[in-house]
Amino acid sequence: MTSAPDVPHAADLLREVLGHRLLTPADAGFPDAVRLWNGAPGATPALVARVRDADEVALAVRVARRCHLPLSARAGGHDWAGRALREGGLVVDLTALRRVDLDPGTGVVTVGGGATAADVLAALRPYDRVVPTGVVRAVGMAGLTLAGGYGPLCGRFGLALDNLLGAEVVLADGRRVTADPHHERELYWALRGGGGKLGMVTALRYRTHRLTTVLAGMLLFPPGQAGAVLRGYGATVRDAPDELTVMAGFLPGPAGEPVVFLAPFHTGDPAAGEAAVDRLRALGTPLVDQVAPLAYEDALRLFDGGMADGNHYLLRTRWLARVDEPVVAVLTAAAAAVSSPWSAIALHHFHGAAARVGLAETAFGLRGDHLLAEIIAVWTPGDDPAPHRAWAERTSGALAPHALPGGYPNLLAPEETDRVRLAYGPNWDRLCRATRRYDPHRVFSAVPTLPPASHDGHPVDR
Repeated sequence: MTSAPDVPHAADLLREVLGHRLLTPADAGFPDAVRLWNGAPGATPALVARVRDADEVALAVRVARRCHLPLSARAGGHDWAGRALREGGLVVDLTALRRVDLDPGTGVVTVGGGATAADVLAALRPYDRVVPTGVVRAVGMAGLTLAGGYGPLCGRFGLALDNLLGAEVVLADGRRVTADPHHERELYWALRGGGGKLGMVTALRYRTHRLTTVLAGMLLFPPGQAGAVLRGYGATVRDAPDELTVMAGFLPGPAGEPVVFLAPFHTGDPAAGEAAVDRLRALGTPLVDQVAPLAYEDALRLFDGGMADGNHYLLRTRWLARVDEPVVAVLTAAAAAVSSPWSAIALHHFHGAAARVGLAETAFGLRGDHLLAEIIAVWTPGDDPAPHRAWAERTSGALAPHALPGGYPNLLAPEETDRVRLAYGPNWDRLCRATRRYDPHRVFSAVPTLPPASHDGHPVDR
């Protein structure tokens, strides 16, 4: 029998150390502490622990386990499903752990568990160094990395997780351990793709790469050219060099109509980059052409504000082997039928360095060239969510016959556990064993990307 949560006792234990940094729903700072990027109504935790260091994280984990409180971590707050909050639970707020330290001699950067991509890139910029990130600078690096980390540098430098050299982790029993190739090697393997299910990460160490500028930006084309542009995009990404990674899809246009976009990032020879971008420009007649040599951080700023905090969001995801005629037809039809002027579709390009990592080297379950289709339904507070949810579900369903099994665990809905199993492929059983080893009592259950597992590694119905 599961013991009832003892919130008063947990509050007493935590307040002894945290003082005013322990928040309850009665405190004035509580609403800000539980505000997430997705403004859709979510869970209301009982306590928020604003920790300052790894020792306080360990304390919070021990208290949550002792007092039987559901536990979650909040850093960037960009998980669309709101899994940073658990009803009646304890939130470990990591946002104060944002220190970023570069060792110029080795090129290794140590990043606090609450740091965002913006924090990391700003600290590395004076040294002309980068780590692979996603396209949204406000996203927390830990959450991005632990499940994968698609981004514009994927072809050249791999996923974010491919650059993770080690991590400091608080385990379910409150112990602090180092996970890297020499310590807790199985935990290190599982962290790279397994998501936030094995411990609470307080610091990460990354390999950095020297990169002064990228040829990058945004090309926007009118809706009537969407078919031709997407067909040309599909041909481009089939044989793109490592140095060229290109996003595509549909974004809200100036009058609310969806416009097709291409977002190239070229990190190689400038002449080769200009030639590649010219080929993309020639796929249609751009309404907007913002491609130019930029610092990587500045190139990502072009995506700032594309998705406003406080709107309501629902995401669906599909893995696609290619952008061929049937996929183009689905995407253009979805754009024409979009239910909201704020909704979007994004295709993330996986190839090059990321595709050359062996499948068994990390927990991440798909290493062949592919596209990640991100279907983003957006509506304003007070609007009826039904038509927007229906649009996202229809689009995902229409892509399903053309999709690879599984999907990106960071974006799958909490109830899509069947697709999560497929997403990890042959790594599933090993990941289940690691989860049982490091968290046998399921203390870290806020991110349900790994259902409860039996001793043979298969999901248990509950």
